[in-house]
Amino acid sequence: MRITDAKVIVTCPGRNFVTLKIVTDEGVTGVGDATLNGRELAVAAYLTEHVVPALIGRDPARIEDTWQYLYKGAYWRRGPVTMSAIAAVDTALWDILGKVAGLPVYRLLGGRSREGVTVYGHANAETAEAVLAEVAWYVERGYRAVRVQTGVPGLAATYGVSGDKTFYEPADAAIATEAVWSTERYLNTVPSVFARVRDEFGPDLKLLHDVHHRLTPIEAARLGRSLEPYALTWMEDPVPAELQEGFRLIRQHTTTPIAVGEVFNTVWDCQQLITEQLIDYIRATVVHAGGISHLRRIFDLAALHHVRSGSHGATDLSPVCMAAALHVDISIPNFGLQEYMRHTGETDAVFPHGYRFENGYLLPSEEPGLGVDIDEELAAKYPYQPKALPVNRLEDGSMHSW
Repeated sequence: MRITDAKVIVTCPGRNFVTLKIVTDEGVTGVGDATLNGRELAVAAYLTEHVVPALIGRDPARIEDTWQYLYKGAYWRRGPVTMSAIAAVDTALWDILGKVAGLPVYRLLGGRSREGVTVYGHANAETAEAVLAEVAWYVERGYRAVRVQTGVPGLAATYGVSGDKTFYEPADAAIATEAVWSTERYLNTVPSVFARVRDEFGPDLKLLHDVHHRLTPIEAARLGRSLEPYALTWMEDPVPAELQEGFRLIRQHTTTPIAVGEVFNTVWDCQQLITEQLIDYIRATVVHAGGISHLRRIFDLAALHHVRSGSHGATDLSPVCMAAALHVDISIPNFGLQEYMRHTGETDAVFPHGYRFENGYLLPSEEPGLGVDIDEELAAKYPYQPKALPVNRLEDGSMHSW
């Protein structure tokens, strides 16, 4: 069997997605997600101009060799564009392998380590009262874990708080919108909201919170300490991860668990955090961390150091990536949680899939391969629309991490 074609498909059924579809001479196809939120066309061009020509004629069963070829052969290694492109190829090849073997991908990864994948939803609102109602909405639908984001008095907009509670999408304009941020207002607001949520829903519901890289290490330590009475499952992305030594300072001051890694691209990005046990959950994901093959390397390293998975799963991951993530999640021994933001009906129609949500769990498809595809004809009806992620400034006008 040989690869005869590879199509790069850009579509926007409510938001932009980039999908790679690999075609073989025996008619077996595979799909991979290559979406990089706000920079989709950069990956599409990388695939079209540099990767696709190199795939033609290759044996699709040589997954590891192809991964190494695309990684080491690039010379300019790593980075989100390169690794998202590699991820799309790798994921599509696993899809093909599963179809040829007649098995779902998770069976090729060692089979089930659990019956279902525990997922968390996003409860968000401007006020504490409204947050309680949003948490209740998820609990009523069987969710066992909920991420809680709240508005901050005095700020016109706050990360994670959306007018559309079902399909949150921060990339909202062709040119990045600018928001205003105040760390002081934020730190004074969040703990009281979690006090009310924990009091209302008791000790068993898993609660999470995303700081979104906005604090310094000592500010994050203060927040973590203030949240300890409410037993969060994790505090996500407390600081920008470029300075990984900063996580040691957080560790010295709080026992609130830490999750990080949705912007990581390789195992080397998180090596220190994992091996020195500075985090509790690693949030790397299939599409941004080099595909199923490389994500498994990250999770295997994490398993040796008592770090669990907590993969990113926002709406900028297409159903192709979500399907791939579930096959990894259900097979690894150190699974923690999986983020799950539902897609629009239009997106689900473009990407027909077999995974499903039941009683707080996502269950992967039992079909051979990933159990997901792309309807190319329908995808063509939703042309690309330029969208950018917002940027942040402090109240005095200084640029700040979004």
